[in-house]
Amino acid sequence: MTSRPLIRCEQLRVGYRGRAILPAIDVSIGAGELWALVGRNGSGKSTWFQTVLGLLPAVSGSVQRAPDLRLSYVPQRLKLDELFPVRARDVVAMGLERNWSLLSMAGKRRQRARAALQRVAASELADQPFRALSEGQKQRVLLARLFASEPQLALLDEPTSAMDAVAERDTLRLLDTLRREHGTTVIVVCHALGLVREIAEQILFFDAGGSAVISGSTKDVLEHEAFRQNYQSAEAGT
Repeated sequence: MTSRPLIRCEQLRVGYRGRAILPAIDVSIGAGELWALVGRNGSGKSTWFQTVLGLLPAVSGSVQRAPDLRLSYVPQRLKLDELFPVRARDVVAMGLERNWSLLSMAGKRRQRARAALQRVAASELADQPFRALSEGQKQRVLLARLFASEPQLALLDEPTSAMDAVAERDTLRLLDTLRREHGTTVIVVCHALGLVREIAEQILFFDAGGSAVISGSTKDVLEHEAFRQNYQSAEAGT
């Protein structure tokens, strides 16, 4: 899909305390695209995410974001004060803070939050304390928050890590639906190569040794020699 980029990385080096952990990255991500971030644990995916979000400074190079970009981020885990009795629907409603007046906030926010929970098959969790949920249930609530916020760009860091195979497939298909129906750009860290083949149009692959970052169409990246060397055993079983 040809479009104005929402995110453009130019010679971007990411890392900590001025030390790059990956080679320079050049990638342009447009509206309505679905990208999978693939790589072994510790390969730098989360570091790239945090740099793109502005949570970490770039070692060098640049990250350019579209003006007034509506962005939503689903981390691996959301840390909330355990003493604060927030309910699941309250967490979802946090995604609705933007452009809501005091007069319209309460009723419509509750309605939108419940609709989003229903979208991810989590309606029964609405009134439960967020802290009492399992990790998989928490991720469903965070996914509902993403749907409720209607972002232009959604970044998800291993959103299915605590889910079983069926829930993982359903979740990634929901993200594909979000992209197709609303034009949302989705960037998701995913280790399920079969699902990556099914839904992702583009891949950003992080070599576990830090020697390469490869971007391109799903077909081209999956056939790249560096990818096959990293995932030879996984590929043999798929």
